[in-house]
Amino acid sequence: MNIARALLAAARAFPDRPAISVGRETVASYARFVERVARLAAGLRQRCGGRAGARIAIVAANCPEYIEAMWAAWHAGLCVVPVNAKLHPKEVAFILENCGTSLCLISGEIADANYANSLVLGSRDYEALLAATPLPCQDVASGDPAWLFYTSGTTGKPKGATLTHHNLLQMSLRNYADIGEVSSEDCILHVAPLSHASGLFSLFHVGKASNQVIPESRGFGEQELAGLVDHYRNCLLFLAPTMLNRFASHPATARMRTENLKTLIYGGAPMYLEDLKRALTRLGPCLWQGYGQGETPNTICYLSKEWHARSDHPRYDAILSSVGIPRTGIQVRVVDDHDRELPPGEIGEVIVKSEVTMSGYWGNPEASAKALKGGWLHTGDLGAFDEHGFLTLKDRSKDVIISGGSNIYPREVEEVLLLHPGVLEASVIGRRSQEWGEEVVAFVVKKAGAKVQEGELDNLCLQNIARFKRPKAYFFIDALPKSNYGKILKTELRERLTQL
Repeated sequence: MNIARALLAAARAFPDRPAISVGRETVASYARFVERVARLAAGLRQRCGGRAGARIAIVAANCPEYIEAMWAAWHAGLCVVPVNAKLHPKEVAFILENCGTSLCLISGEIADANYANSLVLGSRDYEALLAATPLPCQDVASGDPAWLFYTSGTTGKPKGATLTHHNLLQMSLRNYADIGEVSSEDCILHVAPLSHASGLFSLFHVGKASNQVIPESRGFGEQELAGLVDHYRNCLLFLAPTMLNRFASHPATARMRTENLKTLIYGGAPMYLEDLKRALTRLGPCLWQGYGQGETPNTICYLSKEWHARSDHPRYDAILSSVGIPRTGIQVRVVDDHDRELPPGEIGEVIVKSEVTMSGYWGNPEASAKALKGGWLHTGDLGAFDEHGFLTLKDRSKDVIISGGSNIYPREVEEVLLLHPGVLEASVIGRRSQEWGEEVVAFVVKKAGAKVQEGELDNLCLQNIARFKRPKAYFFIDALPKSNYGKILKTELRERLTQL
């Protein structure tokens, strides 16, 4: 059962439909798309020594080659390892080594990163792979790895959530069930990174021969996106809440043909009520919220377009502030510290059980057993169900900071700050940001007599972690607040932050 067979079926039925477009120009029909995928699959399989299940990393900005490389890897019976192109080279190198990648496909702009076994997408060497004889779609077991997504944890080291072909198929089927019908007349606009949710949302669109549209800028720009919505009909796109806020408030959307927006999915970070209402006023009833994690991608709870539109409902504000109801066929519980299910209104950890949930963390049985205890994914999120089955998230027990839709785990930033010889202790928390949703701030305790400059800490971060994880502010204090057991009380730091 190979997920790539969805592309074969779509191409047989709709060979002449646009498959991939850049801006307003179609660069591949489904007939051309599937032919390039079969040839590239053969070339990739040869580069991997003919080994089934070999890992192919993609460290790149959005581009047509990214999409065809994903499908070619699956077609060849290989596993895709999508890597955030904004990560620091040291972070990327850890991921490549941890999962034992056979080949790393990269964008031209990061060609100087010098990753082992790398190949630049779209280069002459890349195009040479297409000279191979087309490879038949390879048979794989439903439990074979297909998508190895690295998500940081409280230990500071990324862990590879392993999604199988079966997981991806089940995710796609639930998208058809909960998001709505898709056809060859639709398109998906990839303005968010293909290495994350946008790439996975492409699966159920390829399965119905929809057009995959990449902006000419290869990224997110409000004016450009509004122009694409004006040009294409039946558009679906995914935006992080910060991107949605920027898009909805931009003057170009006031003149945009909002009727062309079929579905705008948002998620990956908290969406504040006032921002959501403003977006609904500007964009209309096209919004759909998804709550998920890399370990169960895009698929825990959802808030449908219907619920977004029911402004006359007496509990409208509470519903908009929730993450909705469980997705089709997904079991979601809120439990106490002993995994006992809690009644509505009581706050506990959100746990999930489904056919979309990962098989485990790559090469990390201890972390897998902890995360999947009792057969349930323990999300680390704290929330409560109401009496009508709507889940509202209250906090994140892992203290993750979500900035611009990207997860930042305090521990990994703290460990870098502690590399400075003058830093005794450091604690990192998030504070609300109008632009990014949340931003990183650090409380730092200096060693006696030490001199520590903010610029030194900035440089230390830039040398070791991605730029977007760097603290936006530093607060030097005499001591960190701690419990009787020596645990840092981040709740007190958050209270102190409101007074600064």
